[in-house]
Amino acid sequence: MARLAQTAGLTDIQQEILSTVRDFVDKEIIPVATELEHRDEYPQQIVDGLKELGLFGLMIPEEYGGLGESLLTYALCVEEIARGWMSVSGIINTHFIVAYMLKQHGTQEQKDHFLPRMAAGDIRGAFSMSEPGLGSDVSAITSKAVKDGDEYVLNGQKMWLTNGGTSSLVAVLVRSDEGHPEGTAPHKSMTTFLIEKEPGFGEVRPGLTIPGKIEKMGYKGVDTTELIMDDLRLPADRVLGGVTGRGFYQMMDGVEVGRVNVAARGCGVAQRAFELGVQYAQQRHTFGKPIAQHQAIQFKLAEMATKVEAAHAMMVNAARKKDSGERNDLEAGMAKYLASEYCKEVVEDAFRIHGGYGFSKEYEIERLYREAPMLLIGEGTAEIQKMIIGRRLLEEYRFQG
Repeated sequence: MARLAQTAGLTDIQQEILSTVRDFVDKEIIPVATELEHRDEYPQQIVDGLKELGLFGLMIPEEYGGLGESLLTYALCVEEIARGWMSVSGIINTHFIVAYMLKQHGTQEQKDHFLPRMAAGDIRGAFSMSEPGLGSDVSAITSKAVKDGDEYVLNGQKMWLTNGGTSSLVAVLVRSDEGHPEGTAPHKSMTTFLIEKEPGFGEVRPGLTIPGKIEKMGYKGVDTTELIMDDLRLPADRVLGGVTGRGFYQMMDGVEVGRVNVAARGCGVAQRAFELGVQYAQQRHTFGKPIAQHQAIQFKLAEMATKVEAAHAMMVNAARKKDSGERNDLEAGMAKYLASEYCKEVVEDAFRIHGGYGFSKEYEIERLYREAPMLLIGEGTAEIQKMIIGRRLLEEYRFQG
């Protein structure tokens, strides 16, 4: 966009990266996104292009072969990519959550082993918390790891893995009662394991099965899967950080990055919806003039643009707070909540502007209309975000009576 969603204070390097990504999106993603999405086809050529651009190593430190860029740079790149096709941003997001968790919490051996190949895009990451019966209640995880000599044996079923099939490294959160007496709080008896596997479906390593893709109404192209562990054996050096019982905190740290990402995706999809709406409003004529000249449509465009701008500002603020080294769960929760809700509203308004044509698969807005709802759920529902926001506000504004 020429006017909306601009970010002040960017360095020349950041501006150059964003310009390159924006050009790639306009030339390589937008022209093919709807066709690939309708076929539910993995965008291999697009992913190869992102690999060539070095985007899989965007936030990985230079010492491991990455670009060493900030969360803000990453979020702004995600915003651009989601503007082209949200599914592509999902392919990158899970990869970066795992890379971030390794960078922040991994042992030196784990960093040396994984991060250089992740930076090159040769290893693709996925992460897994959810299970079929727990939804947002992470404390109800039933998948379990039991120590057996120098190894751990993992059993259980996980759900909603983005990149479950195409990834080669999965960070999985399970229960591990070793060293944690009975009565220990659930979140203190969870461990993150790093599982290496072959890309694909079926049994991808002994004891580990990826059954196949889950069919979805939107967010197509990217593979979303289950993961089944049946006496999966892992060496002790595949415990993230080398110590059990820290998995919940490691995952929540990664999810804060993920929430900024989802906010950025919401901003990107909303921007694209506004672009489509404002263009169509100037082309479509009713009652002898373009519908953009009708006051009702102008009001709608004004509301849409304001929401795009507000969501972008909150997303940038959340990313900068995390980059500063401060706790950003409040800002990330607010940004994710507002951006996903506003995205849904902006997409719906663009859909309404298109009238009957918005219901046709020939028009791009139809795809966006099916994609936007996923953002209301991913990385925590709106209700979860409001719980986080409310608790943090009470911490900050504690009444001293």
